Amino acid sequence: MEDNYKLAEWLAGDMSEAELVAFQKTPEFETYHKIALYSSQLEAPSFDENKLYENVISKNKKTVKVISMHQSWWFKIAAVFVLFLGLTLFYKTTIAVTQYAENGNQTSFVLPDNSKVVLNAGSEIEYSKWNWDTHRHLQLNGEAYFRVAKGKKFEVQTNLGKVTVLGTQFNVKARKNRFDVTCYEGRVKVNYKNQQVLITKGERVSFENGKLLSTPNSNSIKPEWTSGELAFVNEKLSAILEEMERQFNCTFENKNNSNLQLFTGTLPADNLEESLQIVSSIYHLKYKKVSNHKIILEHLNVEE
Repeated sequence: MEDNYKLAEWLAGDMSEAELVAFQKTPEFETYHKIALYSSQLEAPSFDENKLYENVISKNKKTVKVISMHQSWWFKIAAVFVLFLGLTLFYKTTIAVTQYAENGNQTSFVLPDNSKVVLNAGSEIEYSKWNWDTHRHLQLNGEAYFRVAKGKKFEVQTNLGKVTVLGTQFNVKARKNRFDVTCYEGRVKVNYKNQQVLITKGERVSFENGKLLSTPNSNSIKPEWTSGELAFVNEKLSAILEEMERQFNCTFENKNNSNLQLFTGTLPADNLEESLQIVSSIYHLKYKKVSNHKIILEHLNVEE
């Protein structure tokens, strides 16, 4: 403590001459002397009182925005909700919509422009709602009856051909290698491979294996299958049985595939037993039900 007091007196210049001589003889004096010498060479930065005052005032004018934790969570929830709505809208408008009619059933639905569609059994339609009003296009696999609302071009694409209309009623059937289009109102343009056919009310066009078939006109106001009948025009037995499988949700095992006779006529779509009797009579067959969903067809011998 005494050494600190003497150092303070020396730095302040308050020592007498005798005290100064005695202090200079102490071992610590040399160190104190160097510290004092180097310290005197340091220069303190200039101090501007006015500038300091202005800085303090300007900082006080700035408003600090504080968001509470509760408000921050609401912002996050709202952002997630908006993102969810956006993704939902994007999904509903751009992802393809599929309508399907299982075997033994028919399905009716309405397109975004109020066009009406009836899907026959074992058929499927796929379309997109996105930009439908200006791009009315759908993909059909099977058979469907269309009542198209007037508007821009309406296209039905199948794996066999394409049908184009503006506003009309027509039926399209694309099964395996057979393509049938019937017009019930207005005009229908049919594209099949490199062929183009324009049909009007009551006219029908059919293609099979790349060839245009000769088919009679239709006197019906709508497809027979929408009224409980199956209509065939120059159809083979195999095609008739396949259509019956779709309508009655059953399976046929035909052990007489050699008969190539073509059939034109109708079968009841709501009575399997009656349809079997008609087909068996025309093609000289006998049938046997081995289960509720499987039927075997065999050639009927004359002796029987």
